Amino acid sequence: MRIGILNSGGDCPGLNAVIHGVVGAASKLGWEVIGFRDGFEGLLPPGDYQVLDPEDTVGILKLGGTILGTTNKGHFAAKMGEGTKAEIAEKVIEKAKRTMKQLEIRALIVVGGDGSLSTALQLFKAGFPVIGVPKTIDNDLQATAMTFGFDSAVSCVVDAMDRLHTTAVSHKRVMVVEVMGRNAGWIALWGGIAGGANVILMPEIEFSLDKVATHIKEREAKGNHSSMVIVAEGARTPEGDLVTQENEEGAEVRLGGIGEFVASELAKRTGKDTRACTLGHLQRGGAPTSLDRILGARFGVKAVKLAEEGRFGRMVSYQSYHVSSASIEKAVHKLRLVDPESEVVAAARAIGICLGD
Repeated sequence: MRIGILNSGGDCPGLNAVIHGVVGAASKLGWEVIGFRDGFEGLLPPGDYQVLDPEDTVGILKLGGTILGTTNKGHFAAKMGEGTKAEIAEKVIEKAKRTMKQLEIRALIVVGGDGSLSTALQLFKAGFPVIGVPKTIDNDLQATAMTFGFDSAVSCVVDAMDRLHTTAVSHKRVMVVEVMGRNAGWIALWGGIAGGANVILMPEIEFSLDKVATHIKEREAKGNHSSMVIVAEGARTPEGDLVTQENEEGAEVRLGGIGEFVASELAKRTGKDTRACTLGHLQRGGAPTSLDRILGARFGVKAVKLAEEGRFGRMVSYQSYHVSSASIEKAVHKLRLVDPESEVVAAARAIGICLGD
């Protein structure tokens, strides 16, 4: 038995833990693992891959990124703009199918987010023996309660907040921290609560700059001369203010710059010295937390189990502390967003955090 594994889309801490879990579980069954380099592109003839033995994964559990590389561009890039997906060209699928046949790959484990798993679903429908493993630091896939990489991203945010808080207090400043979160505010919400934010702005709750400014002024009146604001890149006002960047034609809109926008507007409204800090890809890098190492390894082991059972077209899922699986078709295109009426949001409000509404 020979199985393949690839990472596709953005990188995040824990990818190597999945590889470690797959190779370890497969070796117990006497299977050979082929790691395709740079995502789906590695499937194109003559195939860009390496054989992964248990010795090759020694020590990678603690490493960030992925030893196989990844990409969100190329022949398999399926994104065509907000809310739409393109079909992968039939000739590209046929080329990948030839590689699978030549290498005698009996199962292909695809580790990726919504876009990558959409591609995996199309390959499955074309006859590929696909198994999905969900990966996104945004933690926004509906079919799983948690994805690896999220805890590491939140830890990065909290570390940054701790550092910025001390300089904010020293200079009596308002610090605005921009974090990732295109559609979902999980990183902003969890990172903000744990990092001691005074204001959390996220995509699910439209915010008013005037209300945020009022909150900061009220803090000032009570003797709190510094404030910490955390804002997700996809947050917006009722007027629809959403900062975007230029992107390649046909590609998904790139977000970024909302932190500078909010900082500038708050400075005008409060008169406070206000600075912005964008964490960007810092949230994707570095070593995974212990939680993400364990979760990633468990996901890898479960993927091999699904391959052993011949349950293709399934995605590994984490629910109620148990690793199970769900249909890829039912998993993709259904984002898990923050419920404005949830207990976590209520807790944030209860401890005095302003959500801008």
